[in-house]
Amino acid sequence: MKKIFILTGEPSGDKLASKVISKLQKNNPNVEYSCVGGTFLNSIGIKSIFDLKEITYIGFTSVLLNIFKIKNKINKTVEEIIRFNPDILFSVDSPDFTLRVAEKVKKLNNKINTVHYVAPQVWVWREGRVKKFKKFLDHILLLFEFEKKYFDKENIPNTFVGHPLLEQVSKDKIDLSNIIPNDKKIISLFCGSRSSEVNLLLPILIEFINMMNAKFDNFTFVFHATDENKNLISKKINNVNLKNVEVISDENIKKQILNKSTFAVSKSGTVSLEICNAKVPSIIIYKMNFINFLIVRTLVKIKFANIINIINDKEIIPELIQNECNAKEIYNSVVYFLKNPELMKKQINECEETLTKIRSKTSSSNEALSVLTNFLTS
Repeated sequence: MKKIFILTGEPSGDKLASKVISKLQKNNPNVEYSCVGGTFLNSIGIKSIFDLKEITYIGFTSVLLNIFKIKNKINKTVEEIIRFNPDILFSVDSPDFTLRVAEKVKKLNNKINTVHYVAPQVWVWREGRVKKFKKFLDHILLLFEFEKKYFDKENIPNTFVGHPLLEQVSKDKIDLSNIIPNDKKIISLFCGSRSSEVNLLLPILIEFINMMNAKFDNFTFVFHATDENKNLISKKINNVNLKNVEVISDENIKKQILNKSTFAVSKSGTVSLEICNAKVPSIIIYKMNFINFLIVRTLVKIKFANIINIINDKEIIPELIQNECNAKEIYNSVVYFLKNPELMKKQINECEETLTKIRSKTSSSNEALSVLTNFLTS
């Protein structure tokens, strides 16, 4: 029986991995699995060797503060993978964790095929890392076609698979009237999957909601949460006694709520592609502690935080970063768009033009599945 070890480092990677592996389970049931994962992989019957929360760190300072814990988790994970002895180590995103593990595994057992899904953003910073990847990665799966040149240059086998958030998945419709009153417009809010992001952005978004409620009475605000951070968000919302706010973690409900949304406010990240794909106008927000911000500003070589803006080299979706990421600026930006529907339509059209360039021929998960299947049968 063939074996695959699935290695993720945060909920988004857990979700991406589960889409691919659930299809592989149907096509090839004679594969044994082990993983570092979360609720998504667990839902398809693959239990993690430890809780994903134990390795979900963000920011340079938190990594430094937890460096010994991280090293310990890396070493323990490597030991478990070597003991499991898989045919494929399938690592997904979170390169600071997953690729460090993959590098150590490859040194200890060169026969294990290493396939990484979601290339590190070498076009943002540290392009020189690509040379190092060549030593321990057998194949890399790219979300964006423009990334190929960086890996072709070093002769690293790669496949453009497209972005998984752009896949169209049809699910049963759910009656949302018991969640959202029919006479209310929806504003979707995304404050991140990590607790550190939630703790920074949620207070700002709560203040923004209060400002909106002082001027409007026709909006319901919906926080799109993960299973891991739903309780954290709900607790903070309950503490401030907001009546027109919902916190949703069910994937199907979240997707349908997004599709019905008038507007979205989202932290910088790949979720913005899902918002664009739903044809919902939005703004991007992000904030980090001052030390992390100084480090990032020194290292990054791009002008924008959002991938749509990066691809177009201009601001299509407004970005409120660091000092501009405050309740008043968010309120002003959202109200300006709501009062100018032609601007919302213009943003949607420009985003749609961009998305056509980064969709795969089939789907990201199908393309990734094809690569894994080839390794299993070779």
